Formats: sequence, structure tokens, C-alpha cells
Amino acid sequence: MPTPVAPAIDGATHLHSGKVRDLYALPDGRLLMVASDRISAFDFILDTTIPDKGEILTRMSLWWFERLADLVPHHVLSTDVPDAVRGRAVICERLEMYPVECVARGYLTGSGLLDYGATGEVCGMALPAGLEDGSRLPEPIFTPATKGALGEHDENVSYDAVVATVGENAAASLRELTLAVYARAESIARTRGIILADTKLELGRRADDTLVLADEVLTPDSSRFWPADEWQPGHAQPSYDKQIVRDWLLSPASGWDRASGEPPPPLPDHVIEHTRARYLEAYETLTGQRW
Repeated sequence: MPTPVAPAIDGATHLHSGKVRDLYALPDGRLLMVASDRISAFDFILDTTIPDKGEILTRMSLWWFERLADLVPHHVLSTDVPDAVRGRAVICERLEMYPVECVARGYLTGSGLLDYGATGEVCGMALPAGLEDGSRLPEPIFTPATKGALGEHDENVSYDAVVATVGENAAASLRELTLAVYARAESIARTRGIILADTKLELGRRADDTLVLADEVLTPDSSRFWPADEWQPGHAQPSYDKQIVRDWLLSPASGWDRASGEPPPPLPDHVIEHTRARYLEAYETLTGQRW
């Protein structure tokens, strides 16, 4: 996957670009993290952007950071950012990031469902027989993954693999904190008529070993949100995320063959508008705030 081209920002030095975010260094040593309107699917960054997506993700993360602050500190230092990126960027602290995707699942779907179908397990943990797509798990589970390079898949791994990578104490802390964040967020979302099926966290540490929540948190890019009143196990659930994009790309209408290795085509206007609407609906329903 080609590296995204990040815009130049006066007084900031570009460090890295991911699928959605661009990271810059500021002269005082802090970092500027900018959420773009880019959208990815099937490990491709699409040529088409989704209007306001970066700002929606930023607002949602800030809202969640506040509600999790008593569980875990976050990396945001300021929202006083350059005018060119105002509303979709934050100034944050430098951290040593753990090389682990910290995933909590309360429901079976996605890559967890695939693993379960093949082995009856997810990340080395045996689950009850008879579960199906969308089934609620007996209790939430920690299902870590490796961090894939740009254009590569994250791969589910066992807890023992995390221990081997970061050590026993750090692995235990990552698991405990990930499940605590999921429990808090799942409870809040449920009061708003939304099921939080799973979520992925990025965690780092300060020089004093304090765990800190970084990147984004509990947005439709890093979490699966489902309308609670439409939940029905046995098939894919309606969701507040980019599933609309995936579905169109896999449909005959797109004319795209996923196995071809070629990048996906541009999205049509109706898919762009529908995707933006779903992101906005997730934001407004969860936060109670109007866009």
C-alpha cells in the first residue's frame, strides 16, 4: 500500500502516516496527531474520502477519553492546534507504544468468528460450542493481535505471545485495562441503545511506566457498534461503521475483484453519503451531541 501523502503544516515536522492519521513533531517535543478523512478497506487506502470523518473521529475520541479518565490517563495535552487542522487534530505526549493491538470482544464476529469456526478457539481460548455470528460471549475476552505494517493485516495471537513480547507484568496490565475499558464503554453504549461488540485500543507507557491510552478510542474505525434493537445472532449485524463501503466493494456494482491485487475503485456518491451518515449517527447517538 502506498504511504499516504500528508499535508505540510507550518512549524511541524511530518513523522509518520497511517491509514487515517498523520503524525507530526512540534518544536517543543510534543506531537501533533491529525485525523484525516481517509478511509481504508481490505488493507487499501481508498482514493475517495469521507467528508468530516476526521473531525467525527476526533470528537468521539475526546468524548470517550473524558469518560475513561478515572480508569486510565490519555495522551491528549491540548486541542489548541493550527487552524489548518482545527477540529480534527490534537496535541499529545510522546509515549513508548506497546507493539500489541489490545482487543476486547464481548460478541463473536469478524476475525474472531473466523478463528472460532476453524478451531473452536479465539486467540488460544476455547469458547462454547454452537456460537454463531453475533453471539454474545459468556464474558468479554482479551484477544490481542500483532500490529501489521501499513497495508498488512493484524494477526490474532495468544496471550502467551503477548507475554513473550512485552513481559508477564505488562501483558497482565494490558489485558486488565483493556477489559476494564471495554466494560465501562459497553455499559455506557448500552444505555444509548448501542451494543459495543468489540474494540481495539492502542496503549503506551510513560517513562515512569504509567499506562496511557493513545491514538483514538471507541470510534467506528476501532470498534464495532450495533443498534441494540436490531441485534439478532446468526448473521452479520447492522453496524455504525464502514461496512457499507466493504459491502459495496464486494458487490457486482463496484466491478472490483478483491483477489486481483488491484486497488479498489472510487466510491460513488451514495456510498460516501451513507457512510458519512452512519458515522454521524454513531457520534450523535453515543454522545447525545448534535453535529
